[in-house]
Amino acid sequence: MTDKRYENWIGAQQSSRDWLAPQPARFMQATLDRDQDLRDGDHLPLLWHWLYFLEAKPASELGRDAHPRKGGFLPPVDLPRRMWAGGRFEFNAPLRLGDWAEKRSTILNVSEKSGRSGALCFVTVQHEIFQQDRLCLIEEHDIVYREDPAPGSPKPAQQKAPESHEFSRSVTPTAVMLFRYSALTFNGHRIHYDVDYARDVEGYDGLVFHGPLTATLLVDLACAEAGRHPKSFSFRGVSPLAGMQPFDIQGTKSGSTLDLWAKTAGGDLAMSAQAVF
Repeated sequence: MTDKRYENWIGAQQSSRDWLAPQPARFMQATLDRDQDLRDGDHLPLLWHWLYFLEAKPASELGRDAHPRKGGFLPPVDLPRRMWAGGRFEFNAPLRLGDWAEKRSTILNVSEKSGRSGALCFVTVQHEIFQQDRLCLIEEHDIVYREDPAPGSPKPAQQKAPESHEFSRSVTPTAVMLFRYSALTFNGHRIHYDVDYARDVEGYDGLVFHGPLTATLLVDLACAEAGRHPKSFSFRGVSPLAGMQPFDIQGTKSGSTLDLWAKTAGGDLAMSAQAVF
């Protein structure tokens, strides 16, 4: 259900242009411990568009979590915790480094719900990215706002990840990896680098691994397994990867579809995803 306070935000639009310079992409390669070989004219790896079209608000316009205060393009949701809940993508053409691109964003929906952890508000934003007047990428980005955890409240029940898989990679988070990805995406959210804030204010077990980075690793795994790029990709965050524990990204194949997930060291499901070829 959409609160009348937020109705005027539905349909709101904004656009921006950016030069897809190779250097941020090469820095991302270094962050993932890969050779820095991307150059002008190369295809930008999937979901690395999050390194571009960045917004920098003055420090005086940031909220307690170091995200920009709400009420500009995004609606002024009065819940304090913000997380990346999921996303859906259609890949029409590759983005090329060394050229201009335009991103057009539209707020599609604002809905309020009540869950086991309290009040929730979901905001869905559509992003369309064009290059050379061609629509290359369509993204639907789901943001969730939540209440602060009550003192002494129990941790929510966890969902178990699938037990069997056909392919798998292990990921070992480091504070440097999280810092570098935050820097590359100009993401000031304190849960990724301020462990005291993450634990004491937002109630996590420690630093939180970025949801978008988890999704990036999952689509990269799908591309490596299939040997080509998917036509579409979707992901949904189930529970945060917090505390800097190693985790696995895994999947199975059924025809032209790969089902993927991120699994904690304890076997819990952190993120589910699907790539369609």
